[in-house]
Amino acid sequence: MLIVDDDFGSHLIPASLYAVFWQTTMNHFLSINPWDIDYSVHLRGGWFIIPPIMSDEFSKRTSFHIASSRVTMAEAISLAKELNDMHGLALALFYAAVLGYFELNPAVVEHLASDLIEVSTRHNFAHWLATGAVCRGWARSASGDTAEGIARIEEGIGDYRAIGSMLSLPFFLALKAEALDLAGRTSEALEAIKEAEALAERFEVRWWYAELHRLRGVFLARLGADKTQIEASFREAIRIAREQKAISVIKCAEASYAEYRRQKPSALG
Repeated sequence: MLIVDDDFGSHLIPASLYAVFWQTTMNHFLSINPWDIDYSVHLRGGWFIIPPIMSDEFSKRTSFHIASSRVTMAEAISLAKELNDMHGLALALFYAAVLGYFELNPAVVEHLASDLIEVSTRHNFAHWLATGAVCRGWARSASGDTAEGIARIEEGIGDYRAIGSMLSLPFFLALKAEALDLAGRTSEALEAIKEAEALAERFEVRWWYAELHRLRGVFLARLGADKTQIEASFREAIRIAREQKAISVIKCAEASYAEYRRQKPSALG
């Protein structure tokens, strides 16, 4: 058993289960190497939705790692159930939902978030209940119901703050910003990003910091802001991602910056 400390306290997790979580994280962030990659960009809704169009070689390797991560998360969920570890199950469901988010698959996120909410309600997991609400809200927004999605995200974030949790708050605020932008409320989306950046700096929670800068650049571009600010945001996103060796985030930031430079001066039009 391992003692794991995070923003909702210390708890025991079986070493085998923790190893599964770590393997999934490494698969997604470090094992996917971009040999030849191009990106197509969905422009209404935002540059934050960037599904890759890949060479055959890269597509095969990427598909392998994503499929491997899915299998690994299914193993984690199964193992948590077998061990009757409900906290571990909640953790596994959250990791799986985040993987679904990375794949831009709102249907998968909705399903997993619903399971997470059900487990959390049954076992009084306030932290995971708030987390599930945010994930479900993103899924609803990405599926077109931005009004309900934003409401659920805001409810989840409010509950998350109320119990003193902090680790995922910048990430959740980024999800809120994406939903606001999808609803045409880009000025509010930018405010959410500013708050997320301030919290990330204050509490040194920088694991999503590069993406916050990229989204800032996206929203500034959409609002027709000064090009110096826009380009500075994209460049900082790329710099941080490279420093963190976050391959997928690097490629996403580079693609957004390239698309902005290709489209200016019309920007998002």
